[in-house]
Amino acid sequence: MSALNVLADRAGRAAISGADTSGVAEAIGRLDRLALLGIATELHRRTRLRNGGTHAPDQLALDLGAAERHRWIVAHWLDALHEEGLAGRAADGRFHDLYGPRRAELTAARTGMESARIALGYPPDLATMLLRSLGMLPELLRDEIGVQALLYPDGEPGAAEAVYRDNLVSRYLNAAAAEVLRDLAEQAGRPLRILELGAGIGATTADLLPVLAGRPVEFYLFTDLSPFFLDTARRRFGTGFLRYALLDISTDLPRQPGELDLVVAATMAHNAPHVGRLLEQAAALLAPGGRVLLIETVREHPQSLTTMPFALSPRKGTRPPERHDGRAGTRTYLRREEWLGWLERAGLRVEVDLPRDADPLAAMSQRLFVAIRR
Repeated sequence: MSALNVLADRAGRAAISGADTSGVAEAIGRLDRLALLGIATELHRRTRLRNGGTHAPDQLALDLGAAERHRWIVAHWLDALHEEGLAGRAADGRFHDLYGPRRAELTAARTGMESARIALGYPPDLATMLLRSLGMLPELLRDEIGVQALLYPDGEPGAAEAVYRDNLVSRYLNAAAAEVLRDLAEQAGRPLRILELGAGIGATTADLLPVLAGRPVEFYLFTDLSPFFLDTARRRFGTGFLRYALLDISTDLPRQPGELDLVVAATMAHNAPHVGRLLEQAAALLAPGGRVLLIETVREHPQSLTTMPFALSPRKGTRPPERHDGRAGTRTYLRREEWLGWLERAGLRVEVDLPRDADPLAAMSQRLFVAIRR
């Protein structure tokens, strides 16, 4: 692997120095199990599956009173339950034999959540959000409460920070990403031009900006689909070389061909209808030697099933989010090898792919990919 991969890994490890990562895989498993048991309990309690028989996801979504735009989520949950052996699925796509969790089993899973949270480096906000989301599944499905109320209670980003920043793997990945930017800044022969897509709460931005202090920067364009995030970022980061703009990645990216030194997309590129097309557009924006920096999830863990699918629901209609790159109707995230393939096909040479395979953090299924324009 490249020298940059080694440097970035070293910086990431330094950011979590002293942390015991040996229990990461077990802790992930416990949180995933808690989420699945909670979803199974809800389906067992409120749908016709409790009476036996084989039923279509649409029927079960009606039993739950799901809003039209959220009905696809019920099928998504059932697929996850089937994968873990908690529900049967017939050849025609209908489901049967749903597992009914016992009260003692649920209690034990909740009790084990605290030690799992600590092992993963999550703050208490994460545990609070997971339990609240499990308790509010009926209201979330009926669209009586939005997932934003869980991620940003009282308009504050505490729970979102827990998911995207305040945990072991995020600290590792963000520090590794900052090292990549440091390397780029040291090699640059002119003031840097940087575009960040879907920057959200600025969880990665906050680690990148200190690297740029005192260095020549022409602009750092912070973009997102939501004015809420832009307003929050302005208050948090100020202006200077920072610029802010609304941007929907499902439409064309800004037309600045061959001008950018870095395009950053942290935990958001999977929202694109076609990841390959997004990466091709990003590559076209890069100057020679410019880089794309991605932080991405490469497997959907069940612990996110009570929140993230609701954020992906279309505003109107019953269709799941549009996917045209192999994920259609089945998956939210690309696998690691698929990300690597799409980067290569976009004309980008992969320089960084972390965490290392032997690193316990790899069990969290979040990765840093950095690729340079050929």
